[in-house]
Amino acid sequence: MFCDKMLRLQQLYRTASLLAVITIFYNIAGGVVSVWLGAPDETLALFGFGLDSFVEVISGIGIWHMIRRMGRGDNPGLDSFEERALRITGGAFYLLAGSLLLTAVISIREGHRPESTHWGMAVALVSIVTMWALVHYKVKVGMALNSQAILADAACTRTCMQLSLILLAASIGYDLTGIGYLDSLGSIFIAILSIREGREAFGKAKGLACSCSGSCGAAP
Repeated sequence: MFCDKMLRLQQLYRTASLLAVITIFYNIAGGVVSVWLGAPDETLALFGFGLDSFVEVISGIGIWHMIRRMGRGDNPGLDSFEERALRITGGAFYLLAGSLLLTAVISIREGHRPESTHWGMAVALVSIVTMWALVHYKVKVGMALNSQAILADAACTRTCMQLSLILLAASIGYDLTGIGYLDSLGSIFIAILSIREGREAFGKAKGLACSCSGSCGAAP
């Protein structure tokens, strides 16, 4: 019975590790595609979405490292590598948010209009489906392991899905109306969520357990 339980736990941690790796590589691929397509189309929302994905990679590597440690039975608290990753992530999110806000304000003042937002809609739809699946399985594994860390990671992935919804709304809005500032407005909302993610990354680095939903408490 004990051996069966240990095998089950190891299987769950392997699944959690695989989900973390999938998240990392998906964000890398999504970031490259979004920046590559967003730049020539001059769509700020898609370009900003891509940059946000690159920042998520740093956080994802820290999560993957932590899950591997937990699977070996190590202390679930942060080690120095994970703490540095969180601080770098927090700083990168703040830098990204500032850049997006400044660019969006300038674009609105100059009446900038993207060439097209068709790729933004396509990327957003793929991302929504992918992130929904990742959230579903991360929650399932997190509940089975009773791991607040994995559940918090699932909540952060849910925030990525919210970013995808913002990109989709901004892209569809511009495509239907031709109102240029809707694309800039989408990048502003992405910046706002980036600020929240940055704040929570710094909170985690200080030993707070943030759920990426705006509530933080003492780390377990």
